[in-house]
Amino acid sequence: MILVTGATGNVGRELVRALDRQGHAVRMLVRDPARAADAPERVERIVGDLTDPATLPPAFEGADAAFLLIPGLTVTPAADAVAAALQAGVRRLVLLSSFNVLGDPMPAMGRWHHEREEIVRGSGIPATILRPGGYMSNALEWVAAVKSGAPVLDPSGPGRYAPIDPADIAAVAAVALTEDGHAGAEYVLTGDETFTTAEQVAVLSAALGRTIPVRTAATPEEAVRARYANGAPPALAEAILEGFTLMRADTMGLRTDTVEKLLGRRPARFADWCTRNADRFRNPAESHR
Repeated sequence: MILVTGATGNVGRELVRALDRQGHAVRMLVRDPARAADAPERVERIVGDLTDPATLPPAFEGADAAFLLIPGLTVTPAADAVAAALQAGVRRLVLLSSFNVLGDPMPAMGRWHHEREEIVRGSGIPATILRPGGYMSNALEWVAAVKSGAPVLDPSGPGRYAPIDPADIAAVAAVALTEDGHAGAEYVLTGDETFTTAEQVAVLSAALGRTIPVRTAATPEEAVRARYANGAPPALAEAILEGFTLMRADTMGLRTDTVEKLLGRRPARFADWCTRNADRFRNPAESHR
């Protein structure tokens, strides 16, 4: 039995499907069962929340392995999840962390993930740490602008990164959860194509068949306000601003070949992700043309 937390998110949803296709017994920890309605029928659903430790023992009971995606800015949910895993006798953990832990000095986003990594490593349960870079699905933050015809805000300018498809993160997680030889490993995961934000928007434009405007003079503060219309928690807002500053300064972009080594194929291309997800950026009238 493999427990998947964050099971209705961009990575967790893909992981549940991948494990089910491979014939593994899968259990989803979900806060809202309605969001799991499209999961494979034989996958077990348990209602719970990593921020509510009282709900965790039934989720971890009988699980042989667990995929951990820890929400929020504190380490408490990580500690509670590890405690529940220890109590249940879980024998393998895979933690979704972030490439931000590689920063020198380590940014706030990296420090939060590093603290969670330390809790998992300190548990004594054999664990694999996944450190992906930016997700291709982050482009979904542009949906409202694209549908309305407003420009996509570009606060990172010349900065480049190699976005990774969440499905590739999930595929690596499935390997670490079900195959031997990955305990103690720390895998940095990226795509193999680097882009600026403007270049990503151009790829999406090609998939949609229309030009999407970009405002390259957007400030990080504007981008945060656009992402969180009702305001972000101050610590999170500061961390995002710091992240945009670091992205703008990185004109090369981190790339690794870890996905290809583990999966035996190259990572998915951003153009293919855009084609698969194009309808999510279209207004209903466009989708039926």
